[in-house]
Amino acid sequence: MITTDFVHGSPCMLDVGVPDVPAAASFYGAVLGWDYEPMGEDVEGGMFRRDGKMVAGLGKLTEDGARPAWMIYYTVDDADATTRAVEAGGGIVRVAPMDLEQWGRMAQYSDPLGGQFAVWQPGGSKGVDLVDAPGSLCWTELYTSDAAGSRRFYGDVFGWQFSDMPMPGDEGTYTLITPAGQPEERMHGGLLEVDEEALSLAGGRPYWHPVFAVPDCDAAVAQVNGNGGTVQMGPVDAEGVGRMALCLDPFKADFVLLTPTEG
Repeated sequence: MITTDFVHGSPCMLDVGVPDVPAAASFYGAVLGWDYEPMGEDVEGGMFRRDGKMVAGLGKLTEDGARPAWMIYYTVDDADATTRAVEAGGGIVRVAPMDLEQWGRMAQYSDPLGGQFAVWQPGGSKGVDLVDAPGSLCWTELYTSDAAGSRRFYGDVFGWQFSDMPMPGDEGTYTLITPAGQPEERMHGGLLEVDEEALSLAGGRPYWHPVFAVPDCDAAVAQVNGNGGTVQMGPVDAEGVGRMALCLDPFKADFVLLTPTEG
C-alpha cells in the first residue's frame, strides 16, 4: 500500500499536464470529487484537493509535441545522485535537478525506452497529503515492451525490490514493486510487459499511469463518460484486487479507477 510516510523510491506526488486547465479541473472534480485550487493569476495550474488535503497537481501542457499525461514523482534522498544513476542506466534527463523555492528539488527523466517519470527530493514539502483513500492515489503502474530491461533500469535507479505473480488465464507475469528495504506491505506499484498495440497511446513508448481509489467504480466510470472522457477497459473484476477500469480524460491522459476488494 502507498502511505504518506514517504521513503526513498516511493511515489510521493503526481500531476497532469493538459492543454485546457479549467476543463481538466472540471473533469477530475466530477470523477474524483476533487476541488481545484489555482496557484495564482500568473500561473496556469494549481492543486487538486480532496476534503482539504492535497492529492495531485494540474498544469498547462507547454512542451512541444508532448501528449497530455500524468507524471508520477518518486521520493529520493539525492536528486543529483539519482540523475547520475539514470544516465548510467541509459536513461535521458528531460529536466535537470532544480530547486523549487523552499519546497524541494525535482528532476524529470525518460527511461531507456522512453517512459517518463520524475523524482522529488523533499524540502518544505514531502508530497501529497492523502493516499490510499477514496479519491486519491493507491497504486502506480508501468506498461512496457521490455519488463526485464525495466526491472534492471529502475532497480539500479531506485533500488526497488521486485516480485512476480502470474496473470489470470496464463496471460503473462505481473511484477510487483516495493521500495528498497521495505516489507511487502509497502508495495506501491507494478509493471507489465504489453504488446505494441497497448503502447499506442504513447506512440509505442512505455508509460506510467496512476491508479485512483474510488468507492464505486461503476459510478465513477459513468462520470468519466458523462464529462468528456472515455473508457478503454472495464469496469471489470480482478480477483483479490477489486473492480477497475482504464480510462482517458478528455485530452487522452490515462488513469485507472479502482474500487479495492475489502480486506
